[in-house]
Amino acid sequence: MFSRIWTKPSTKSCSEQIERLRTALQDCDSVVIGAGAGLSASAGFTYNGERFEQNFSDFAEKYGFSDMYSGGFYPYPTQEEYWAYWSRYIFLNRYQDAPKPVYGDLLKLVAGKDYFVITTNVDHCFQKAGFDKKRLFYTQGDYGLFQCSGPCCQETFDNEAVVREMVRRQVNGKVPTELLPVCPHCGRPLTMNLRADDSFVEDEGWHRAAERYENFLRTRAGEKILFLELGVGYNTPVIIKYPFWRMTVKNPNAIYACINHGQAVCPEEIEKQSICIDADIGSVLQTL
Repeated sequence: MFSRIWTKPSTKSCSEQIERLRTALQDCDSVVIGAGAGLSASAGFTYNGERFEQNFSDFAEKYGFSDMYSGGFYPYPTQEEYWAYWSRYIFLNRYQDAPKPVYGDLLKLVAGKDYFVITTNVDHCFQKAGFDKKRLFYTQGDYGLFQCSGPCCQETFDNEAVVREMVRRQVNGKVPTELLPVCPHCGRPLTMNLRADDSFVEDEGWHRAAERYENFLRTRAGEKILFLELGVGYNTPVIIKYPFWRMTVKNPNAIYACINHGQAVCPEEIEKQSICIDADIGSVLQTL
């Protein structure tokens, strides 16, 4: 559908593009927000540096890794150590508020608008900021959910209570054995409900959200839709970025807007319908 040279950075000034986005937000019939990791990074959810050192210095010293992502893949010798790390990770990135009010600023921009959110983020920041749960589709899972490691069922389990207990009771980098989570149906260990392979559980809530998202797109086809892409990179572009491009090229009334530091580009085919802003997301939202 798109040319071989299919991305083109904007030549317009940042201030001009921001003004175009402000007008698009005012004039559109509906907004579809597509959010990636860059949005949470702008909100202060960084996984290395000072935030890592403040919360995981003991793990870094013991195991030798230097960021939270590496810690998530480390081959811990015991489940007690594995869950000591992961419970602290989940508590920090799922049950603590984002350091900066970026999600709240975004909510103010779409308040009163007909909107829907699709996100590959798993930190639940949209719902914590007050976005309508029925207008959210978390495609890749949720740090706040466990699933069977088998899996033996297409069911997920809320983990807040046990995660908080693991954090409270861990000693010397280990949680008590009696807190290790197991599937209530088959007894296998529970694991995170995060999409890593074909064992990812898409539960009833996931399918209901997917259906609501598809229905939103179907019933707004042809309208003046603003596809607002925030912090989406190229790890999983087939979920948000490429569909946004395709829907924009099919709808002459649509606008595609991308805010992403260092990766604000669009295909040449939709250049006239696009607003690309190469800047920090939080800073841009505060100016709108």
